[in-house]
Amino acid sequence: MAQNITQNLEEYSVEDLSTNILNQYRIDGISFKIIDENRNEELYNDIDFDITDKKLYFNRLYYDDSLGVLDSIIILTQEEQIILNSRPLTVYFQYDISDSDDKLKDLLFVVTLAYLVMVYIIIRQGKKSDLKLLQPLHEMSAMANRLTVNNLNSQRLNVEGTKNELKDLALVINNMLDRLEISYESQKQFVSDASHELRTPIAVIQGYANLLNRWGTKNEEVLFESIEAINNESKSMQDLVEKLLFLSRHDKKTLKLEKKRFNMCHVVEDMVKETRLVTTNRNIESPVLMDVAVYGDKQALKQAIRVFIDNAIKYTKEGDTIRISCENDDGDCIITVQDTGIGMTRKDVENIFERFYRSDQVRNEKIYGHGLGLSIAKLIILGHTGRIKVRSQLTKGTSFIITLPNRYERL
Repeated sequence: MAQNITQNLEEYSVEDLSTNILNQYRIDGISFKIIDENRNEELYNDIDFDITDKKLYFNRLYYDDSLGVLDSIIILTQEEQIILNSRPLTVYFQYDISDSDDKLKDLLFVVTLAYLVMVYIIIRQGKKSDLKLLQPLHEMSAMANRLTVNNLNSQRLNVEGTKNELKDLALVINNMLDRLEISYESQKQFVSDASHELRTPIAVIQGYANLLNRWGTKNEEVLFESIEAINNESKSMQDLVEKLLFLSRHDKKTLKLEKKRFNMCHVVEDMVKETRLVTTNRNIESPVLMDVAVYGDKQALKQAIRVFIDNAIKYTKEGDTIRISCENDDGDCIITVQDTGIGMTRKDVENIFERFYRSDQVRNEKIYGHGLGLSIAKLIILGHTGRIKVRSQLTKGTSFIITLPNRYERL
């Protein structure tokens, strides 16, 4: 603005700078004066406040008005040099922005007030939203504090009303609780069944120990009977404990299989010979024994196959036939253990791999066992990415077909 005024003044001569001419350049809020530097003469002056001898504080000039009240105005100054008729003139400009400052203050007050109101509304509404949003998290925390083994089956998060990620989180936690409940019930049942299985041999051992204490030293028949019974029950307990340890290592993910490449035919052939040697009152047949390479833990697989053979012996009678075969099916190893024994019902086939499961028929016929062998055999076969197929008919016999796929497992 000052530059425009000085450019317009340059169109005149010094003699033309009359008050009438200069007044037309007056603008509200802007005052100026013109000084002839050579003559030190004031040619024009409409400045209301002479601030040349005043001290400004942050561009504010404090003065006493007509009422004697201390007030302030905001003054901005600027100087421009012009030459008219070879005479240097200095133009002093003075801007009074007090009114603009007052308007700015009013505007800032309104904006600040509106801002505070908006902040209050946002905080108030935000607290309500946070309470609603975090309600599922508070429920999760409260439920976690209430959760014990006694109410594991009844404590679940309510997913009604929750949305998006919190709903997904609640569902994940509920699913986790379901798995924990299943695992806990399974472990509780496992401990209960193990205790039940151990109770019988312990009771038998204690009974014969008492019998020996009373009569054993005088009666040789009682002595031999007691020693044999205690020995048998001890072996049974040892067998049960070893099976429980195997299952425990598997559950804790500490069971390791030492795998390598070997010919399964040789393993099956040796097991057939051992079975014929131990079991002389069964017809042990091995119609097919083919060479087939398997990548796995030799001892573990031998243990699993031994379970199927022992079951075939256990659930057949004298004179029944047991067929054991090993086939090469395009690289896959197919091991079949078939018997002509008592067979199983559909219900039995569906549950035989459950831990401690024993059918009513087996219990009625007083066939000894813990109900853990097939569970262990299944874990070993699955550990080799294999599969087991069961075919059975009551009173006709049972067939177990084990398939070990032809593949290398990289360690």
